[in-house]
Amino acid sequence: MGKPTGFKEFQREAVPYRDPLERAGDYLEIFTHAPEEHLKTQGARCMDCGVPFCQSDAGCPVDNLIPEWNDLVYHGRWKDALARLHKTNNFPEFTGRACPAPCEGACVLGITSPPVTIKNIENAIIDNGWEKGWVVPEPPELETGKKVAIVGSGPAGLAAAQQLRRAGHNVTVYERADRIGGLCMYGIPNMKLDKGTVERRVDQLRQEGVKFVTGVHVGKEEEFAPGHMTAIMRERKVPLKIVDPKHLVDEFDAVLVATGATKPFDPTGNCPGRELEGVHFAMDFLTRNTKSLLDSNLGDKAYLSAEGLDVVVIGGGDTGADCIGTSLRHGAKSIVNLEVVPQPPDERRANNPWPQWPQVYRVDYSHAEMKAKTGEDPRCYQTLTKEFVGKNGKLTGVKTVTLDWSKPIVGGAPFTEVEGSEKVWPCDLALLATGFVGPELAMVEMLGLTTQAPRGGWKTIAAEHGKFATSVEGVFAAGDCRRGQSLVVWAINEGRGAARAIDEYLMGYTALPAPGVNLPQQVV
Repeated sequence: MGKPTGFKEFQREAVPYRDPLERAGDYLEIFTHAPEEHLKTQGARCMDCGVPFCQSDAGCPVDNLIPEWNDLVYHGRWKDALARLHKTNNFPEFTGRACPAPCEGACVLGITSPPVTIKNIENAIIDNGWEKGWVVPEPPELETGKKVAIVGSGPAGLAAAQQLRRAGHNVTVYERADRIGGLCMYGIPNMKLDKGTVERRVDQLRQEGVKFVTGVHVGKEEEFAPGHMTAIMRERKVPLKIVDPKHLVDEFDAVLVATGATKPFDPTGNCPGRELEGVHFAMDFLTRNTKSLLDSNLGDKAYLSAEGLDVVVIGGGDTGADCIGTSLRHGAKSIVNLEVVPQPPDERRANNPWPQWPQVYRVDYSHAEMKAKTGEDPRCYQTLTKEFVGKNGKLTGVKTVTLDWSKPIVGGAPFTEVEGSEKVWPCDLALLATGFVGPELAMVEMLGLTTQAPRGGWKTIAAEHGKFATSVEGVFAAGDCRRGQSLVVWAINEGRGAARAIDEYLMGYTALPAPGVNLPQQVV
């Protein structure tokens, strides 16, 4: 490495977010830019560790060449660092902003010290590349004449589209929303991933020759629950075309299904009062807010407003944090975040050793904003929702009970309910940030694709990792619709892998790289 003793000389100093009280008043990105010297110093902390676990099966799913570009940043070779970054990752500005950074959890330095600020450096490399004009379209030199349809424009679909187009294939991406990007566009709030950042990548793909078709629902005419993207499109009177997936199979040489895992998980489905007005899935809330923000800077009021309301967010993780941050920006009266699990420890437990992802207590951007504004963290742990309370059909409260995880029920739940711990939280808006249970299955059934149940009995499309071929000739699957709800970096891994498999299927050979070659070859 450029500074072999850097990890001993320099302390970890993460690039700070903007001031919490300032950023809570707008939808601009929360990130700040660090001076080049700061980033060089942090890059110098990367050890000559022999085996870089950061890019191993425990770390980065796309095998980012992290030690290499850390060293290049230390030496001020930013353009070379960008080239190494793009060698494995089509969209480092997405992962640098939205990925939880499993690479840092697996950093060798993290065994004894705070890990290298890998995510900060990745973000800086790509942002610098855009600013310098180094990120340019790379259209293919030769055309193969083969046509590929991709259904879904999230990170898996976009990564596959770029790889396949650069291999010379004619690529068309179908998206039912009015904008390209999938969850990167509508599922992640603007303050965490600015939509201009997504759109400039889409523009690059357009200039490379990828065709995008929006307002197309590949499947069948059916009733969609309120909050579903198709339902929102219809509510807003956005033109929507229904396309039979069999037509795509007939028209194209290969079809890639990259529709994500969009069926929400509802653990409160059997709770009394679930039907009350004011109970919504998190994605309904976040999608409507971002669409209104992009359409009219929220001027059209076509979103679920938390202004002046008592908000209860049920479920944690990134989505729960995004609901907190959005509600705070609306001007909610109060915000509480209920989590079923116990509060994580400040440091790794013995049963969570390095290089596993550290299950430790974290403060996300919106938690810090709430703490700055109210003096309190909004999270309440070991709390189970039992009932939604209402009056005249409208939600007024959420009844909960405290859980004791030290007393599991034999043959039953891993916890017991604490007697006498019932509580009713005032609530006008309840947001379910409880995850997803696989892809919508109408298109899957229409094509006759075989499904599998990798976890929880939830169905996903059966296709082996590395091959990505479904049970139907010429149809492939990648991303969350194949593996279940996962990270943006895993979506990119699968999109790149599916592109390689499709290229080989069409041409009999492929020169596209195989991402994640060290990773398990089964659904995780």
